[in-house]
Amino acid sequence: MEETWDFEFVSRMVDSLVSFLSEFVDDWLANDMRVAVFKILFSWLILSLIAIHFAWKVYGNTVNDMYYRQGTGGQNGGTPDTAPHMGGWESAAGDGMKTHRE
Repeated sequence: MEETWDFEFVSRMVDSLVSFLSEFVDDWLANDMRVAVFKILFSWLILSLIAIHFAWKVYGNTVNDMYYRQGTGGQNGGTPDTAPHMGGWESAAGDGMKTHRE
């Protein structure tokens, strides 16, 4: 019983896809203003994605190295866990909670 439902569902999906593609091709071949605008915007999108791809190939390692600094220290490296003059959790007992002062 489920096999017929699956076949019916797939058949409907394929029919709707074919009808959408045929309408799309008909609109694409028509020299309509909205088709021209779509072609321009689609070309701009593809060109931008290609430019981003090549820029990432050229500058990707540099950006990655800037974000993940190498060295000793904190999570991203380079940032120490505690200040050099403080002992971490064993700092002065009288510090308490620090408040913001204007």
